Amino acid sequence: MALRHYTLDFNLSAAVDSASTVPGLLSLFHEQELTETVHDTNGHGYLATFVGKNGRFVILRVHSHGLVTIDLQCYAEDNIAQLDNLLNALEKKLTVLLNGNITRIKRLPALVRGGEIDRYWPTADGRLIEYDFDRLVYEEESAYQSIKILHSKQFGNILILNGDVNLAESDLAYTQAIIGGGKENYAGKEVLILGGGDGGILAEVVKQKPKMITMVEIDQKVIDGCKMHMRKTCGNILDNLTGDGYQILVEDCVPVLKKYVQDGRTFDYVINDLTAVPISTEPEEDSTWEFLRLILDLSIKVLHPSGKYFTQGNSVNMTEALNLYEEQLGRLSCPVGFSKEVVCVPSYLELWVFYTIWKK
Repeated sequence: MALRHYTLDFNLSAAVDSASTVPGLLSLFHEQELTETVHDTNGHGYLATFVGKNGRFVILRVHSHGLVTIDLQCYAEDNIAQLDNLLNALEKKLTVLLNGNITRIKRLPALVRGGEIDRYWPTADGRLIEYDFDRLVYEEESAYQSIKILHSKQFGNILILNGDVNLAESDLAYTQAIIGGGKENYAGKEVLILGGGDGGILAEVVKQKPKMITMVEIDQKVIDGCKMHMRKTCGNILDNLTGDGYQILVEDCVPVLKKYVQDGRTFDYVINDLTAVPISTEPEEDSTWEFLRLILDLSIKVLHPSGKYFTQGNSVNMTEALNLYEEQLGRLSCPVGFSKEVVCVPSYLELWVFYTIWKK
């Protein structure tokens, strides 16, 4: 079962008296067999609720500071045309009653609440996006995170980890940006990928015939889901953990990096595609920033002196977070330089910042 929630707002140039406004609307509610209950607002305007036999529920509020709001809730199976007619009639009637006092009328599409498929997901800066999801194709709770893959008519299948939109099959722009935007030559190079369980980075880089790609992904269930349902992103690269010029280690990258540092191993490229929230099995860090700095420090230590480190940053709107990240770059064990590129990632519906970092 799902609910539909409609909203209709009237912004006014001055407050109105509910006694001169509400009576003109009551006949419309009564026609829909909605029963009225008036509530005490302690002098803060007028508030009434209307309940219908078919489960419809309306909240009418005349605010004391110059705003009239109508909220209508109903079951998703209700007669949509009939509801539209009611909202149209209310809008038309209020436009007459409030003539000359209206500065803006805003009517939003219905929010669908409690449905089987959750269509609403936040952007990095806290705005709510409604996706055109029509089905859930994969769902698992691993030892590390909640994993969902939902199908979007526009973006294809989308990987969502712990409620965070990670990557859609349409997001080749993300993959290209995090591997250097087409400006790098990986042929004959040693490459280390941290995370990347969707297989997109691995599938793109392997095309350039590097000497060896080592990918370290902690969660086998992410790999399992993506190799079944994200094949437009990963192709067949995740079907085997080893292949021509690559190997996938299903391990926590922190101890792997520490061992590489201890062994003196270096890479021409390190690509960090870890999730935004740390899920290391070594919970020795006290904060996200300390974890990120640890990954940075270890990665720079295994980076060849002429190598490059690539990673995603954040939404361009998250200026404080981006500034804090760049502060961390000045606190590493060796000095580094960096550049950044802004790319539009289709399914994020945001401009996203990507970093290139190198040893000075």
